[in-house]
Amino acid sequence: MNNISKTKKLTTIAMLCALAYGAAAFGRIPLVLFLKYDPKDVVIVIGGLLFGAPASFAITVIVSVLQMLTISGTGILGCIMNIISSASFSCTAVLIAKRTRKRAGVMSGLLGGWCCQVIVMMLWNYLIAPLYMGYPREAVLALLLPAFLPFNVIKGGLNAAITMLLHRPAIRLLRRCSLAADDA
Repeated sequence: MNNISKTKKLTTIAMLCALAYGAAAFGRIPLVLFLKYDPKDVVIVIGGLLFGAPASFAITVIVSVLQMLTISGTGILGCIMNIISSASFSCTAVLIAKRTRKRAGVMSGLLGGWCCQVIVMMLWNYLIAPLYMGYPREAVLALLLPAFLPFNVIKGGLNAAITMLLHRPAIRLLRRCSLAADDA
């Protein structure tokens, strides 16, 4: 990869970080109790479909740290939860989708990412949420099925559906602007 290609890739990843952060900062929608949905994972998956799972993970970490430093009130534990949630969805989706370049591969990847995120977040909500929420573990356990499970199912479903709608047009636009390779 020559220097111009590296620069374009880095620039595109930085732009995707900014878009994902904007989606997290301005696209928050209350869903279940105190839990809010934001569409940043859509942008993160599109970045991963363009540049692979490592790029998806890098965007996840950068955006989560920026959120922690600016708009989040949950500190380092909330940052860790954001990284775990976004990475379990986006990296899984990208790794499965990259096996085949067809639409069915992307659909399978998004379904796999959705399932992975729900399972992983149920575990991590049980383990970490009591620490940063200040609730006893029993109270968090009581919230797992009525609050955390529906939230994660809805969040993953919205992320998968929106990504299916936007990933092809977004990739075509980035190609047209010479910010993505033709094989992305």
